[in-house]
Amino acid sequence: MTHYDEDKKIALLVVCDGMGGAKAGDVASQMAAETFMQTVTGHLTPESTIIDITQYMTTAVKQANEAVYEKSLSDADCAGMGTTLVAAAVTPAGAVIVNVGDSRAYHITGSKITQITKDHSVVEDMIDRGDLTRSEASSHPSRNLITRVLGTAAESEPDFFFTNLAAGDFLLLCSDGLSNVVSEQTIKSVVTAGSDIQDICRRLIDLAVERGAPDNVTAVLLRR
Repeated sequence: MTHYDEDKKIALLVVCDGMGGAKAGDVASQMAAETFMQTVTGHLTPESTIIDITQYMTTAVKQANEAVYEKSLSDADCAGMGTTLVAAAVTPAGAVIVNVGDSRAYHITGSKITQITKDHSVVEDMIDRGDLTRSEASSHPSRNLITRVLGTAAESEPDFFFTNLAAGDFLLLCSDGLSNVVSEQTIKSVVTAGSDIQDICRRLIDLAVERGAPDNVTAVLLRR
Protein backbone atom coordinates (compact mmCIF):
# COMPACT_ATOMS: atom_id res chain seq x y z
CA MET A 1 0.00 0.00 0.00
CA THR A 2 1.38 3.41 -0.96
CA HIS A 3 0.46 7.07 -0.70
CA TYR A 4 2.30 9.85 -2.53
CA ASP A 5 1.64 13.56 -2.34
CA GLU A 6 3.67 15.19 -5.11
CA ASP A 7 2.92 18.74 -3.98
CA LYS A 8 4.06 18.06 -0.42
CA LYS A 9 6.89 15.74 -1.54
CA ILE A 10 5.70 13.11 0.94
CA ALA A 11 5.55 9.36 0.37
CA LEU A 12 4.21 6.67 2.68
CA LEU A 13 4.72 2.95 2.01
CA VAL A 14 3.35 0.00 4.00
CA VAL A 15 3.69 -3.78 3.66
CA CYS A 16 1.87 -6.19 5.98
CA ASP A 17 2.10 -9.98 5.83
CA GLY A 18 -0.76 -11.69 7.68
CA MET A 19 -0.78 -14.93 9.64
CA GLY A 20 -3.47 -17.09 11.24
CA GLY A 21 -4.95 -18.89 8.26
CA ALA A 22 -5.84 -17.57 4.81
CA LYS A 23 -8.95 -15.62 5.78
CA ALA A 24 -7.69 -14.32 9.11
CA GLY A 25 -4.27 -13.43 7.71
CA ASP A 26 -5.82 -11.36 4.94
CA VAL A 27 -8.07 -9.58 7.44
CA ALA A 28 -5.18 -8.83 9.78
CA SER A 29 -2.86 -7.48 7.09
CA GLN A 30 -5.53 -5.32 5.46
CA MET A 31 -6.73 -3.88 8.78
CA ALA A 32 -3.22 -3.09 9.93
CA ALA A 33 -2.15 -1.47 6.66
CA GLU A 34 -5.29 0.65 6.34
CA THR A 35 -5.26 1.77 9.98
CA PHE A 36 -1.58 2.65 9.84
CA MET A 37 -1.91 4.54 6.57
CA GLN A 38 -4.96 6.54 7.64
CA THR A 39 -3.37 7.52 10.95
CA VAL A 40 -0.06 8.73 9.52
CA THR A 41 -1.40 10.53 6.43
CA GLY A 42 -3.65 12.59 8.65
CA HIS A 43 -0.60 14.15 10.35
CA LEU A 44 2.31 14.30 7.90
CA THR A 45 3.29 17.68 6.45
CA PRO A 46 6.44 18.91 4.66
CA GLU A 47 7.37 20.62 7.94
CA SER A 48 7.23 17.41 10.00
CA THR A 49 10.52 16.69 11.74
CA ILE A 50 12.03 13.25 12.19
CA ILE A 51 10.84 13.33 15.81
CA ASP A 52 7.32 14.27 14.69
CA ILE A 53 7.22 11.47 12.12
CA THR A 54 8.46 8.92 14.64
CA GLN A 55 5.71 9.93 17.04
CA TYR A 56 3.02 9.71 14.33
CA MET A 57 4.23 6.26 13.32
CA THR A 58 4.38 5.07 16.93
CA THR A 59 0.74 6.06 17.35
CA ALA A 60 -0.17 4.41 14.05
CA VAL A 61 1.47 1.10 15.02
CA LYS A 62 -0.37 1.16 18.35
CA GLN A 63 -3.73 1.79 16.67
CA ALA A 64 -3.09 -0.87 14.02
CA ASN A 65 -2.21 -3.39 16.72
CA GLU A 66 -5.34 -2.55 18.72
CA ALA A 67 -7.57 -2.86 15.66
CA VAL A 68 -6.27 -6.32 14.77
CA TYR A 69 -6.23 -7.52 18.37
CA GLU A 70 -9.80 -6.40 19.09
CA LYS A 71 -11.02 -8.04 15.87
CA SER A 72 -9.30 -11.30 16.84
CA LEU A 73 -11.13 -11.26 20.18
CA SER A 74 -14.57 -10.39 18.79
CA ASP A 75 -14.63 -12.67 15.72
CA ALA A 76 -14.11 -16.41 16.22
CA ASP A 77 -13.00 -16.81 12.60
CA CYS A 78 -10.15 -14.38 13.27
CA ALA A 79 -8.99 -15.73 16.63
CA GLY A 80 -5.21 -15.67 16.96
CA MET A 81 -4.58 -13.73 13.79
CA GLY A 82 -1.68 -11.33 13.45
CA THR A 83 0.47 -9.58 10.88
CA THR A 84 3.93 -8.20 10.29
CA LEU A 85 4.28 -4.53 9.40
CA VAL A 86 7.08 -2.60 7.76
CA ALA A 87 6.43 0.99 6.73
CA ALA A 88 8.36 4.03 5.60
CA ALA A 89 7.60 7.73 5.61
CA VAL A 90 9.76 9.69 3.18
CA THR A 91 9.69 13.49 3.54
CA PRO A 92 12.09 16.39 2.94
CA ALA A 93 13.40 15.73 6.47
CA GLY A 94 14.50 12.18 5.59
CA ALA A 95 13.12 8.65 5.70
CA VAL A 96 11.76 6.97 8.82
CA ILE A 97 11.18 3.20 8.74
CA VAL A 98 9.23 1.23 11.33
CA ASN A 99 9.19 -2.54 11.63
CA VAL A 100 7.41 -5.32 13.53
CA GLY A 101 8.09 -8.88 12.36
CA ASP A 102 10.21 -10.15 9.48
CA SER A 103 9.03 -8.11 6.51
CA ARG A 104 11.96 -5.97 5.38
CA ALA A 105 13.09 -2.58 4.09
CA TYR A 106 16.06 -2.28 1.72
CA HIS A 107 17.98 0.80 0.57
CA ILE A 108 19.22 0.23 -2.98
CA THR A 109 21.70 2.37 -4.90
CA GLY A 110 23.46 1.82 -8.20
CA SER A 111 26.30 0.05 -6.42
CA LYS A 112 24.83 -1.78 -3.41
CA ILE A 113 21.80 -3.05 -1.50
CA THR A 114 21.52 -2.58 2.26
CA GLN A 115 18.97 -4.19 4.58
CA ILE A 116 17.69 -1.38 6.78
CA THR A 117 15.44 -3.32 9.13
CA LYS A 118 16.30 -6.19 11.42
CA ASP A 119 14.06 -9.26 11.50
CA HIS A 120 12.18 -10.10 14.68
CA SER A 121 12.73 -13.82 14.30
CA VAL A 122 14.08 -16.87 16.09
CA VAL A 123 17.00 -17.26 13.69
CA GLU A 124 17.95 -13.58 13.95
CA ASP A 125 18.17 -13.96 17.72
CA MET A 126 20.34 -17.07 17.23
CA ILE A 127 22.63 -15.12 14.90
CA ASP A 128 22.95 -12.35 17.50
CA ARG A 129 23.96 -14.93 20.14
CA GLY A 130 26.52 -16.48 17.80
CA ASP A 131 24.64 -19.79 17.66
CA LEU A 132 24.03 -19.55 13.92
CA THR A 133 25.71 -18.02 10.89
CA ARG A 134 23.84 -15.92 8.34
CA SER A 135 24.25 -18.63 5.69
CA GLU A 136 23.00 -21.35 8.06
CA ALA A 137 19.93 -19.27 8.89
CA SER A 138 18.59 -19.47 5.32
CA SER A 139 17.94 -23.22 5.67
CA HIS A 140 17.27 -23.49 9.41
CA PRO A 141 13.96 -25.23 10.29
CA SER A 142 12.95 -22.28 12.51
CA ARG A 143 13.64 -19.62 9.85
CA ASN A 144 9.93 -18.73 9.53
CA LEU A 145 9.26 -18.32 13.25
CA ILE A 146 8.87 -14.66 14.21
CA THR A 147 9.19 -13.21 17.71
CA ARG A 148 7.15 -10.01 17.28
CA VAL A 149 3.90 -9.46 15.42
CA LEU A 150 0.95 -7.07 15.40
CA GLY A 151 -2.41 -8.13 16.76
CA THR A 152 -1.72 -11.15 18.95
CA ALA A 153 -1.39 -9.16 22.19
CA ALA A 154 -2.66 -5.89 23.61
CA GLU A 155 0.68 -4.21 22.89
CA SER A 156 3.43 -4.65 20.32
CA GLU A 157 6.82 -2.91 20.31
CA PRO A 158 8.14 -1.58 16.99
CA ASP A 159 11.73 -0.78 15.99
CA PHE A 160 12.64 2.41 14.13
CA PHE A 161 15.35 3.06 11.56
CA PHE A 162 16.44 6.24 9.79
CA THR A 163 18.10 6.82 6.44
CA ASN A 164 18.63 9.45 3.77
CA LEU A 165 17.87 8.71 0.14
CA ALA A 166 19.87 10.43 -2.58
CA ALA A 167 18.39 11.21 -5.99
CA GLY A 168 18.05 7.96 -7.93
CA ASP A 169 18.12 5.72 -4.84
CA PHE A 170 15.42 3.13 -4.22
CA LEU A 171 13.56 2.10 -1.08
CA LEU A 172 12.06 -1.40 -1.24
CA LEU A 173 9.64 -2.86 1.30
CA CYS A 174 8.81 -6.56 0.96
CA SER A 175 7.41 -9.59 2.71
CA ASP A 176 9.55 -12.63 3.47
CA GLY A 177 7.98 -14.35 0.49
CA LEU A 178 10.45 -12.36 -1.59
CA SER A 179 13.47 -12.06 0.71
CA ASN A 180 13.47 -15.79 1.62
CA VAL A 181 13.86 -17.03 -1.95
CA VAL A 182 15.51 -14.24 -3.96
CA SER A 183 19.03 -13.17 -3.01
CA GLU A 184 19.81 -9.56 -2.17
CA GLN A 185 22.12 -9.23 -5.15
CA THR A 186 19.43 -10.51 -7.51
CA ILE A 187 16.92 -8.08 -5.99
CA LYS A 188 19.41 -5.24 -6.55
CA SER A 189 20.01 -6.28 -10.15
CA VAL A 190 16.30 -6.42 -10.97
CA VAL A 191 15.59 -3.08 -9.30
CA THR A 192 18.47 -1.14 -10.88
CA ALA A 193 17.93 -2.66 -14.33
CA GLY A 194 14.29 -1.59 -14.56
CA SER A 195 12.72 1.72 -15.49
CA ASP A 196 9.06 1.45 -14.50
CA ILE A 197 8.37 0.97 -10.76
CA GLN A 198 5.34 -1.28 -11.28
CA ASP A 199 7.20 -3.44 -13.79
CA ILE A 200 10.10 -3.86 -11.38
CA CYS A 201 7.78 -4.97 -8.58
CA ARG A 202 6.00 -7.40 -10.90
CA ARG A 203 9.33 -8.86 -11.99
CA LEU A 204 10.42 -9.34 -8.36
CA ILE A 205 7.15 -11.07 -7.47
CA ASP A 206 7.23 -13.27 -10.58
CA LEU A 207 10.82 -14.24 -9.81
CA ALA A 208 9.91 -15.21 -6.23
CA VAL A 209 7.00 -17.33 -7.46
CA GLU A 210 9.21 -18.99 -10.09
CA ARG A 211 11.66 -19.91 -7.34
CA GLY A 212 8.98 -21.54 -5.24
CA ALA A 213 8.01 -18.86 -2.77
CA PRO A 214 5.88 -20.73 -0.21
CA ASP A 215 4.26 -17.58 1.14
CA ASN A 216 2.44 -14.49 -0.06
CA VAL A 217 4.80 -12.20 -1.93
CA THR A 218 4.37 -8.46 -1.54
CA ALA A 219 6.71 -5.66 -2.65
CA VAL A 220 6.41 -1.89 -2.89
CA LEU A 221 9.14 0.33 -4.32
CA LEU A 222 10.00 4.02 -4.19
CA ARG A 223 12.52 5.77 -6.42
CA ARG A 224 13.83 9.01 -4.95
